[in-house]
Amino acid sequence: MPVPTSLADKAQAALDEVLSLRAAVASEGRAACTPWRARIERAGFVSSALNLAQYLALRRRDLRPLQRRLMPLGVSSLGRLEGRVLASLDAVVAALAALAGTGPATLPPPSERQFFRGEARLQANATEAFGPPTPGRSGRIMVTLPSEAADDPGFIADLVARGTEIVRINCAHDGPKQWARMVDHARAARTATGIAPRVMMDIAGPKVRIGRVVTPSDRNRVFAGDTILLAREIQPPLAQTPFQMTCTTPEVLDRLAPGAAVSIDDGVLHGVVVEAAPGGFLVRIARGKLGGVKLRAEKGLNFPNIDLGLDPLTDKDRKDLDFIVGHADLIGYSFVQTAAHVAALQAELARRTADWRKLPLVGKIETPLAVRNLPEIIVAAAGRQPFAVMIARGDLAVEMGFERVAELQEEIMWVCEAAHVPVIWATQVLEDLVKEGLPSRGEMTDAAMAARAECVMLNKGPNVGGAVEVLDRLLRRMAGHQVKKTPTLRALHAWERPDPVLATSA
Repeated sequence: MPVPTSLADKAQAALDEVLSLRAAVASEGRAACTPWRARIERAGFVSSALNLAQYLALRRRDLRPLQRRLMPLGVSSLGRLEGRVLASLDAVVAALAALAGTGPATLPPPSERQFFRGEARLQANATEAFGPPTPGRSGRIMVTLPSEAADDPGFIADLVARGTEIVRINCAHDGPKQWARMVDHARAARTATGIAPRVMMDIAGPKVRIGRVVTPSDRNRVFAGDTILLAREIQPPLAQTPFQMTCTTPEVLDRLAPGAAVSIDDGVLHGVVVEAAPGGFLVRIARGKLGGVKLRAEKGLNFPNIDLGLDPLTDKDRKDLDFIVGHADLIGYSFVQTAAHVAALQAELARRTADWRKLPLVGKIETPLAVRNLPEIIVAAAGRQPFAVMIARGDLAVEMGFERVAELQEEIMWVCEAAHVPVIWATQVLEDLVKEGLPSRGEMTDAAMAARAECVMLNKGPNVGGAVEVLDRLLRRMAGHQVKKTPTLRALHAWERPDPVLATSA
């Protein structure tokens, strides 16, 4: 086959390829969406589900060679089509047909309304879940409340005055009496500030933790190369296992075998099961802090890539739901991993309120299984009620490796944008600023990248109010530069004016 040389020939070759791609994506997308249709009750989500199916069909292909051929032709290289798959392909087809000189394209170009319809749906869904954005920035700010917020009526009002739109109550801590006071203070903040913050309440889920701990008499820190006995009960001391720990959920040990990965204290220590031992397993520590780590009860235990078979709804969660459905504006679902998990929570909500379909649900994506099942989770949730996704980067890093967090958060955001589902960027955002009062350079860059999400979450800390102000200013500035993956070419002025300090010194 001769290599095309003229502009028209190159455009025609690219046109043929894009038309073939469009036909395949449309066909595969319809086929993938058909089984979902019966589960979708919200009419507005039907087209979003179809776009999601089309996006997944598209991304099963390596499009990099096609992208390179499209770039010098001056048409879209398909890198920003998440929310509008077929509309983007149709626009490319129309442009290539014009370049090839073939006359009117087989497929007419989309109208401006059609092209940006997905973007409008995403914005509407974000407003439905999170409330209207603050003028000047599209990303909302969420803050996790500390226990003190229950006893300080002005704490939430101050956060709202500084730019917070959503406050989060973690039901793993405190109890209904404290939660009720926090909710009351959030409602009262409207009187003080004129702004009504939304309240999100997270059900805790089944967190596996360290139970009892035994350490040798001569040292209490664990280093890489050490071995720990992980057992159902503390065993008689053995020379080869001076470190021992039990597990608060001992049934998970039934799922372990040699070769299983173990993460301790939210990833501070990483090890692997090397062999069975009396009452449990020996875990060899492969990585950890150079200065060693103290084993402490109640610290988290994770077993990456192992399905522990735990119900994400505990008895405590079901009891907490009685309070949540009467007080929360959003509900956070910890450790959701499958569509069946979503259906189970929806059934619990339906038992408690007839209006459960109006209650926005936030799925916290924090395990490998949740990542793999993300499309099914989205359909099960967004097909029946307002839905958003939280990228829970803490547990995600522990479960899938710190090296993969940046890659995974991008992929999760792309899939959610394809489904017109808003995203919360969470975990360690501006953490040094929140806790110490001074940010690191790296976390400022991370927070700037978070502007591509519809909501950014800050954790509690002594300087969280100051962090809200910094994040508010940062999100406003970034709103002029980027929308999702698309850079917006605002005029740059940094080089047009002399620096007043330098000008004075000169």
